[in-house]
Amino acid sequence: MPFIERLLSKRLGKEVSPGDMVFVPVDLVYAHDGTAPLVIEVVVNELKLEKRLARNKAFFFIDHASPAPTLAAASVHKKMREFASRFGIGLFDAGEGISHQLVIESGLAGPGEIVVGADSHTPTVGVTGALALGLGSTDVAVALSYGYTWFTVPETVEVVLMGTLKHMVMGKDVALWLLGLKDVEKFHGRVIEYAGDLQAIGLDGLATLTNMSTEMMAVTSVVPPEGLREQTNGSWMGSDYVDEISVQLDEVEPMVARPPDVFNVAPVSSVEGVEVDQVFIGSCTNGRLEDMEVAAKIARGRRVKSGVRCIVAPASRKVLLESLDRGYIDILLKAGCILSPPTCGPCVGAHMGLLAEGEVAVSTTNRNFPGRMGHRKSEVYLASPATAMASALTGRITDPRVFA
Repeated sequence: MPFIERLLSKRLGKEVSPGDMVFVPVDLVYAHDGTAPLVIEVVVNELKLEKRLARNKAFFFIDHASPAPTLAAASVHKKMREFASRFGIGLFDAGEGISHQLVIESGLAGPGEIVVGADSHTPTVGVTGALALGLGSTDVAVALSYGYTWFTVPETVEVVLMGTLKHMVMGKDVALWLLGLKDVEKFHGRVIEYAGDLQAIGLDGLATLTNMSTEMMAVTSVVPPEGLREQTNGSWMGSDYVDEISVQLDEVEPMVARPPDVFNVAPVSSVEGVEVDQVFIGSCTNGRLEDMEVAAKIARGRRVKSGVRCIVAPASRKVLLESLDRGYIDILLKAGCILSPPTCGPCVGAHMGLLAEGEVAVSTTNRNFPGRMGHRKSEVYLASPATAMASALTGRITDPRVFA
């Protein structure tokens, strides 16, 4: 039986199947400065339920327009701080990191738990073995007020990872490979459950995969925790996944998603030579320790190409501090990179490195539609930290294996 169906069956005390409508208790509710204002508005002015808040389950994160680049953003942050203080909601303030990364590394979610976040990339948290759902601010406000949410049990597609990755190939390349499938629509409205040789990608790489399940149009994705994947007795045996995809990891090569969308996927080798103005390494997709390590290994003893801006933003203060301790930040700064505090800024086109008209960027983020990172007539190529760093050094899109 798919893991999510087993999780829900255990929580509800009865067997559930795809298509069933369920009403379930949540273990964690969170929102950030891009969505919390509407959550607050709904709770206070629409539902008038502020006295019912499930305070011990709720957290706010100031991570999108952070540190505040405008007076409007500063006002939003002030409103969040005051609301959190008044009602006892946990708050991660500016500089602490990106919400999804902080939920994972702070242990706010764990195996078998149900998480609701007011952000489309909440499924990132599925790497912990939790059912993590990205919902609209109104649904999150209801979950915050009552401690419950409802949804229809989705079908599950199993993605089996087999073998090992080749040198300079990362979890991001696997995510892009999946997005490039001709039948990628099979993920639409379903859960992606990862199985197989998970250790070949590692926790950070798997978090990239769960993060980009949103771009794959999935409801969410999950990495079942060790020892909980197989159910060996009871009536659950015999249920099937709606589909299964096998990924031969040693056949995956460095990939990019070309403008104007994430489905326009191709090998890096097919676009080598495209000149770039900016490189961004960071975000909830690729701002983790492994990403900093790979970028530093490629940058060691080298310099960013003159005329190229290479912005590096660790996904959290913890990642930043550990990267400092290990010498990664020193290497990247000496190579000419710009160090940003932990923020979503460049990814969402809020601040800390927007693109001008006609500029081209290589970014480790998760979306590249027109205007995502700046001017609508700029272009964004999505890639792994390895490809991004290699491209920063040469000033053009480059296969990272040339630096092997």
